[in-house]
This record gives sequence, structure tokens and C-alpha cells, in this order.
Amino acid sequence: MKPALSRRQLLHCACCLPVAAALAPLALPALAAPAKAHTTLTAEQALQRLIDGNQGFMDDQPLHGETNRDRRLAIAKGQTPFCVLVSCSDSRVSPELLFGRGLGELFIVRNAGNTLDTTALGSVEYAISQLGVPLIVVMGHEKCGAVEAAVAVVEQNALYPGAIGAMIEPILPAVLSARAGNPTDLLEAAVRSNVQRTVRRLRAASEPTLLAPQQDGRVKVVGAYYTLENGHVDFFDV
Repeated sequence: MKPALSRRQLLHCACCLPVAAALAPLALPALAAPAKAHTTLTAEQALQRLIDGNQGFMDDQPLHGETNRDRRLAIAKGQTPFCVLVSCSDSRVSPELLFGRGLGELFIVRNAGNTLDTTALGSVEYAISQLGVPLIVVMGHEKCGAVEAAVAVVEQNALYPGAIGAMIEPILPAVLSARAGNPTDLLEAAVRSNVQRTVRRLRAASEPTLLAPQQDGRVKVVGAYYTLENGHVDFFDV
């Protein structure tokens, strides 16, 4: 029979409990399976919803999606977006508006030049694997400043301060590829080339998170080009 602990020993153990609890590994939720609730739209239906919404935007129709209090309360319980949109940070490109959508419908990944760094790619993979999103759209736009800067680097050997140069570096191959075709408008051609490169990267992904759902038809990746002046989105790489 073990001897009873003294008062001092008991106090010592009690003091150690909070420390032991703090050092214990945290139980984190598993990220292996998609969320239970997700959109019932197929990739084709999701794409058509974007096409219809953009037509409404060009026709100055009201938003199709809901933005009221009831909608806010509903999506506070969980999100079920139907599209991942990799888009540019340009203030003239407002995805919910130009597609006529409301709260909780688009999972938007934005950065200047709509490129895919680790953070952006991880965001796309999260939306596919955890939220069950069926459609990925990579969208460039008319007069994109980031692509224009990349064109200036290629054409004029321009230099940009700070992190801007590193930011536009992934766009340079798209500019070189576009220039090889001798386009009449190098900037527009480079924007489209930049979209196509990102689309191809997502389609050829070796990560099972992106590869498997594309192979079995649950996920589709398409490219798009937004024209600022008329508001039209051209899904040119479907």
C-alpha cells in the first residue's frame, strides 16, 4: 500500500495542474473531410449562374443574391459558396456586383494580378476540400495594373520598389508567352495568358485535393476576362 501524500505534496501537485494543462497538445478539428453542408449545384450549373448574373449586371438589374438580415443570420451558421473566384485586387473589379451575387455565394481569393502563391493556392484547396465548392474561376481584367507592370519589366526593363517586383514576377512568363504571338494589344494578351497559365496549373495539380475532384467531374476550372468598360465577363478558357 502506497503512503498517503503529505499536505505539501498535494499542494505541489495542484499547482502543477494548470501548467500541465497548458503544455498539453491542443485538440484541433480534423480537416480531412468536406463540411457536411455544401452547395447542391454542379460545376455547369454554378457557371451558368455566374453567366446569368453577369448579364443582369450589364442590364442594370438588381442583385440575384440576398444581402438582408435573414441572409446574414443564415450564413452565420455556416457557408456554402458555389464558386471559388481567383480575382484581382483592383478596386474596379467587385465580384459579387459584376456577377449579381449576394452574401456567402462566392469564395473570393484576391491579389494584384490574380496569381497563385502558397496562400492563394491553400485558400482554393480549402474551399474545394472543406466547403465542397464545384467551380473554380480564374479571372483577369482589362487594364490590369499588375500585368501592365510586368509588361513594363519585359518591354522597358522597368524596376519597381519594395515587394512590387516580387509580386509581379510570376506574371512575367505570361507576358513573354503573349509577346511571342505578336498581338496587337500586348496588355490584353498578357492578361489572358496570365489567366490561362493559372488555369493550367490548377488543372494539372498533383495535389489530391484538386486532382481527384477534377478527375471524377465534381470540380471544374475555367478562365475569364472582365472588360471594365462594358461590364462583360468572357469565359474564354472553359
